[in-house]
Amino acid sequence: MDTISMWEFVALAAAAALVGFSKTAVSGANTVSLAVFAAVLPARESTGVLLPILIVGDTIAVLTYRRHAHWPTLWRLFPAVTGGVVAGTVFMLWADDGAVRVSIGSILLLMAGVTIWRRRHTPQEVTPEETASLKGRVKARSYGVLGGFTTMVANAGGPVMSLYLLSAGFRKLGFLGTSAWFFLIVNTSKVPFSVGLGLIDRDSLLLDALLVLFVLPGALIGKLCVDRIDQRVFERLVIGATVLGGLQLLLR
Repeated sequence: MDTISMWEFVALAAAAALVGFSKTAVSGANTVSLAVFAAVLPARESTGVLLPILIVGDTIAVLTYRRHAHWPTLWRLFPAVTGGVVAGTVFMLWADDGAVRVSIGSILLLMAGVTIWRRRHTPQEVTPEETASLKGRVKARSYGVLGGFTTMVANAGGPVMSLYLLSAGFRKLGFLGTSAWFFLIVNTSKVPFSVGLGLIDRDSLLLDALLVLFVLPGALIGKLCVDRIDQRVFERLVIGATVLGGLQLLLR
């Protein structure tokens, strides 16, 4: 806290507000928040500060969109995500800041490219129920492992899961409701791992106590904006935020 300047705190506060906005409007936009936190704080430690803020945003999103979740999709994802979280924990035992940034940035750009290609070469009329097929289960497991790994390593699972839900044909409310429950459960389960790695401690929680005050205004703005965002624009914003976050991590 003593080493953070006023302007750095302003940047962190704006990033915390963007977390709230992303949870209720454009999921994946909080990759910008991730980049801001990693720029102001050491990249590795920034993940521990950001996690409780994300959980607050997840809680608000669940309270807002809880009725729109598609639970069969969630149950298909959770086993693979667990494996990804364990792999991410092992990775964090030896990875330095540079390895974390390059790994996550590369994965985000790869996933964005795959999603854009799929949307240009496959039918757009896909329903969540179709993900129950063998091909759908394989895709769910692949995205689940990547989502678990990226969310554990850098709290960057949002873009990966956003791309999966878009590819599965989810509309705005189903998208937001399913992702809200997913990240509340996953992020909460990550807390013991982050504490064990020393990423969450007394100092990080003191900073969190100040920054969470900015999450609610961002979430309210997102709620007001979401109904005014066209579905096609919504999808482009999600993919654009993913690409931006990936580039920020690679170029920093």
